[in-house]
Amino acid sequence: MKIKAPTQHKKLIQWVQEMARMTRPEKIVWIDGSEEEKKKLEEEAVQSGELVRLNPKKLPGCFYHRSDPSDVARSENLTYICTQHKSDAGPTNNWMSPKEAYKRARKIFSGSMKGRTLYVIPFSMGPVGSSFSKVGVEITDSIYVVLNMRIMTRIGQPVLDQLGSDGSFTKCMHGKADLNIGHRLILHFPEENTIWSVGSGYGGNALLGKKCLALRIASYLGKREEWMAEHMLILGIEKPNGQIQYVAAAFPSACGKTNLAMLVPPEGMKKKGYRIWTVGDDIAWMRIDTDGGLWAINPEAGFFGVAPGTNSKSNPNAVLSIQKNTIYTNVALKPDGTVWWEGADGEIPEEALDWRGKPWKPGLVDEAGNPLRGAHPNSRFTAPISQCPSISFRLEQHHGVPISAILFGGRRARLAPLVMESFDWNHGVYLGATVASEKTAAAEGVVGEVRRDPMAMLPFCGYHMGDYFKHWMDMGKKLEKQPRIFHVNWFRQDKDGQYLWPGFGENLRVLEWVLNRCEDKVAAVKTSIGYLPNPKDIDTTGLSLPKGALHELLSVNIQDWRAEQEEHEKYFKQFGNRLPTEMWRECHSLKRRLG
Repeated sequence: MKIKAPTQHKKLIQWVQEMARMTRPEKIVWIDGSEEEKKKLEEEAVQSGELVRLNPKKLPGCFYHRSDPSDVARSENLTYICTQHKSDAGPTNNWMSPKEAYKRARKIFSGSMKGRTLYVIPFSMGPVGSSFSKVGVEITDSIYVVLNMRIMTRIGQPVLDQLGSDGSFTKCMHGKADLNIGHRLILHFPEENTIWSVGSGYGGNALLGKKCLALRIASYLGKREEWMAEHMLILGIEKPNGQIQYVAAAFPSACGKTNLAMLVPPEGMKKKGYRIWTVGDDIAWMRIDTDGGLWAINPEAGFFGVAPGTNSKSNPNAVLSIQKNTIYTNVALKPDGTVWWEGADGEIPEEALDWRGKPWKPGLVDEAGNPLRGAHPNSRFTAPISQCPSISFRLEQHHGVPISAILFGGRRARLAPLVMESFDWNHGVYLGATVASEKTAAAEGVVGEVRRDPMAMLPFCGYHMGDYFKHWMDMGKKLEKQPRIFHVNWFRQDKDGQYLWPGFGENLRVLEWVLNRCEDKVAAVKTSIGYLPNPKDIDTTGLSLPKGALHELLSVNIQDWRAEQEEHEKYFKQFGNRLPTEMWRECHSLKRRLG
C-alpha cells in the first residue's frame, strides 16, 4: 500500500506500510492534531455510536463511551514483557519470547482492519522538544483511542517535525480486532522499543502512551540511559514565604494518590499562606541535572482518572477539571444527557442507563442479591490537565521541577506510622521496595491480606525487579543532592477499626513536616524503623483529633515490625541473586535494630 505521509522519516513510513499490509485497512489517516480534525472525528464517532455527545449546556465538549463488558480494565494476565532471555523479565512479570509473541499477535492482527480506518498518531510524552521527552507513534483503528491520546499526550504535526527524518520513536501498534478476550494480547518488547496491543479497546490496554510506554518501556530505557520512569504524582507546595518545593510520591491503588496530587489546603493551612500546584497525578520521569539534584517532568498532558468515589469532598479539583472537554467511560448515563457514578455529588438518579447500556435504578440487585452498580467500579474520565484549577505553571517547563522529597505509602491498619523519614537513600529505597497495602472490602481477595507493591511499580516495571532496585541504588550514588525519602500511611486505625487521621487536605500538615525536615528546620525521633516526628512539630491547629490519636499514629509496635521484617525476607527471596546486596544489608540492619 503506497502511503502519502506528512513526514520524510523513511523508517516510520516503512513501518506504517508494513503494519497496513498486515491489517489491510480501507484507508490510512495521519493525525495532525488540529481542532478541525478533532471535530470531524468526534462527529464520526457519534454517527457510528462509538461516542454519545453529552448535554452541551451542562457538560460542554464532553462525550460518553461504553467499552465491551469483557474489556473494562487492564488485562494484567494477558500483559507480557517479551525479552530474549526470560530471566530479564523477572519473576513478577509474565514473559513470552519475542518470536512467539509476534507470531501469535500477527495471527490476530492479520486482516483485522478490513473496512476500517488506520490512524497514525505521532505523540510526545513530555513537552515537545524537551530533553526529558520521548516520541511515540501509535497506530490504531479506534477513534476513541485517537481522541483520548489527544487529551493524554501532545500529538500531531509538531511531533513529526520534532522527529525529523531519522529521530528514534517507540513503535506502538494497536488494534481492536474482534474484542474477543481470547484474542487479546498486550506485548512489550523493551529491547526493540516496541509495543503491540490487540483485542482490547480499554484505555490502560489501548492508550499505549500511558502505562505501556510511560512506565514499562520507559523504565527499561531509564535504566539503560540513567534516568527514572516512576509511577508517581508530582506536587508543588508553595510555602508562606512564596518558595515552592516539589514532592514526588508513589502509592498503590486505593491509597489516595490522585487526591494528594490535587490537594486543597485546609482553611488553617491556607491562612498560613500554603498553596498547592499540581504537576502530575500518575507518572514522573526524573533525571539528574547539572546541579547534581533530581529533576522531574510529568510526561502526560491529561488525567485518566477513576470516576467512582470522586466528589467535591474527596477531590474538589478533579470535579472542577471534568466539567468540559472530557470523555467519560463506563459511567451511568442520565436521561438529561449528564453522567453519574457511585459516590458522585448530588442525588442518586431515579433512573439511568448503566455502564452496559441497560435500564438502571437504585435498589436493583443481581441473581445473588448483590447491588447492581450504575457505573463500573473502574469507570473513567479523561480530561485535559490544563483544566485543573491547581495546575502548575511549570507543566510545560522543558527543564522539569527539582524534587526535594520522595514519598512512598501504603494502606496499613496497624503497622506503619503516619509518617517516617528514612535514615539515608538506601534505607529509603528499602522502604519503597517493601511498600504494601492491606486489601479492603472493595478489592478481590481476603480483607486484610497484605499485597506488596514495590514503589507501586509491580505491574509496570518493564524488566527484572531486582535490577530495578539496583538502578535505584545506582541513581542514589550518582546524585550529589539526594531528595529525602519518607513513608506515609494515611490509613492507620484504632482498635475499633476507626481511622485515626482525617486524610484528604489535612495531609498537607504531614507534608509541612516533610519539607521542614528537608530543610533541617525540625528535629526528629530516631527509632528502629526510621526518623519519626515529635508530635509538637505537626501542626494540628483547628484539627479535632481524638485524645491520644497523634501518639497512636506515631507509635511503633516492635513485635509487629519483627513479623513484618520476616515477611520482607521471604518476599526478597524470589529475586534471587539479582537482588542487590545493599537491599539485604538494609533488611538485616532492620532485624538488628528491632533486637
